[in-house]
Amino acid sequence: MEAFIKINGQTVSVEITVEVYEYLDRAKHKNENLIHEQRRHWDRREFDEYIIARESRYYSEMPEQWLCRKETLQEIMVALESCTEIQRQRFLLFALDGMNYAEIGKFCGCSKYAVRDSIEAVRKKCRDFFKNGPHETGFSG
Repeated sequence: MEAFIKINGQTVSVEITVEVYEYLDRAKHKNENLIHEQRRHWDRREFDEYIIARESRYYSEMPEQWLCRKETLQEIMVALESCTEIQRQRFLLFALDGMNYAEIGKFCGCSKYAVRDSIEAVRKKCRDFFKNGPHETGFSG
């Protein structure tokens, strides 16, 4: 295949493979889509930074995003402190490790129904914690 590139302002013809041509074509379309999206949302009120994160290799988290993520994690940890150690362990195996009730039951030496009850208790405590507002509850931590 033949492609045209600009070098020092001059257009030069080069031979490339089909794979390289397809890659360059996809990159061109992605760039056009991003430019179109930016133009469509010129006031940036609706511009989704996810597009930049997905299309750009050089995206980094903004300080505000980092701070919000850290604060949310701290609030979740405070909510989890109100749970028993067994509830917390079972919930984290379920939520973070992706284990199902039966797997957790086998790992912890209990029934899957006991695991379900523990996880539901944690969910209820977290729901109550965040419904009442993290700073307005009687939780300590």
